[in-house]
Amino acid sequence: MSNAVPVLHVPDVLPQPYLLFLGDVVEPAYAKTALGLRDWAGERCVGEFACEGAAVRTGLPRLTPAQARALGARSLVIGVANPGGRIPEAWLSPLLEALHAGLDLVGGMHARLSGIEPLRNAAIAQGRRLIDVREPPSDLPVATGRKRTGRRLLTVGTDCALGKKYTALALARGLRERGYEADFRASGQTGILIAGQGIPMDAVVADFAAGAAERLSPDADPAHWDVIEGQGSLSHPAYAGVSLALLHGSQPDVVVVCHAHGRERVLGYPDYPLPSVEETIDLVLRLGARTNPAIRCAGVSLNTSGLDAAAAQRALDAAAARLGLPVADPMRGGRAFAQLLDACLG
Repeated sequence: MSNAVPVLHVPDVLPQPYLLFLGDVVEPAYAKTALGLRDWAGERCVGEFACEGAAVRTGLPRLTPAQARALGARSLVIGVANPGGRIPEAWLSPLLEALHAGLDLVGGMHARLSGIEPLRNAAIAQGRRLIDVREPPSDLPVATGRKRTGRRLLTVGTDCALGKKYTALALARGLRERGYEADFRASGQTGILIAGQGIPMDAVVADFAAGAAERLSPDADPAHWDVIEGQGSLSHPAYAGVSLALLHGSQPDVVVVCHAHGRERVLGYPDYPLPSVEETIDLVLRLGARTNPAIRCAGVSLNTSGLDAAAAQRALDAAAARLGLPVADPMRGGRAFAQLLDACLG
């Protein structure tokens, strides 16, 4: 038997359907990979699997790896992204259970599955694959700053985990429904799992990050839209760097600012208050003008998932009146989202 562990880094050959692993998380924001796959690739997900004590559910059937394999699942996807992207000791037993049940493992964490000896040994013994999607291309260039053809829209946020990916996916779908050619450009592990391609921006060496954003949105037909998934926040105490690289490298013509209604502190950093939407718009436009002087903000995506329909509408109306811009919750759609799409198109 070969001593080489089978490691795959090619998203478009990911083994599907998926069983979604929720680990032991209790904060829904840290389960965004599982929730994103449920919402945007639900037809490729057979169920969920979690450690004892996990408080987050996707609403999919709760299955053991053996049950999932019997239903046709081919891989277990680690559906959580904890701070630091590490795989804790408590996860090893359920991950090993999945390998022994005949499932490949798909991870988007900073920690590489192939670097964990018990998983590597079990994968070799079981003839299974360890697949890390948070693996950037090896030949990324330094950014050129050259203006590219085509039209670009970037979602930016006041914080992490508040709807930048969902907003980009919804806007790309909305543009296509209106007859425009539009591609969703994934910049994180969940988006890559949904789209089948992309660049995990937070795994790129800093000097090449803006160059990676340039490659993510190449020259295109003048009428074509690239809708680019944002990462982090320009005001985040830890992740501002990846946000700035995306902003400079993607050279967006249009930005949509994303915010979670009622969130006042940076997720995971309670000593840091969130910047206001107004402050975020100002900062994004000032910094973005460095590589695209014509950058503009089309409006705001407001995550109102914690509100009922009536309260959500009041929040959207109040924010739109305050900002003088279209404000919509893309997951609710309706007239407000149509107005946001109108503003993106200019």
